[in-house]
Amino acid sequence: MPRMILQKVIPLGYAPVLALEGYARRSNDRRTYELVKIRASALNGCGYCSAMHVRDALAQGEAENRIEALRSDWRALDVWSPAEEAALALTDEVTRLGESGVSDTVWNAAVEQWGEKGTGHLIIAICTINVWNRIAISTGLEAADL
Repeated sequence: MPRMILQKVIPLGYAPVLALEGYARRSNDRRTYELVKIRASALNGCGYCSAMHVRDALAQGEAENRIEALRSDWRALDVWSPAEEAALALTDEVTRLGESGVSDTVWNAAVEQWGEKGTGHLIIAICTINVWNRIAISTGLEAADL
């Protein structure tokens, strides 16, 4: 049982995050959107969000071997399109966000594959899942709560 259902306790604080999520969902390629969500959730150790996005990706026909690769070294599996590789590399660097931020190599690959606007949409999706991961983990949401 979760510690708190945030949307019930502070609905006015929860609503903007939900609105940002809606924008991210509408603005990104649906398949890539789920890959990004699964990858960031794996990096953050969020079982709740991982379970949700794995379920959604499977319902859309995503291959189980690709989903499994997102939980470890996705680069070891040679099944990604150049656009997916760019999105996943961007997800890794935005989620881990070290002192130097996102490298020029990753940034340039994302812009080359997705364009400036598409890269912006990906950043919103990546940032939003990072917010959801932190909400789910801190409030104690688990996959069984889905």
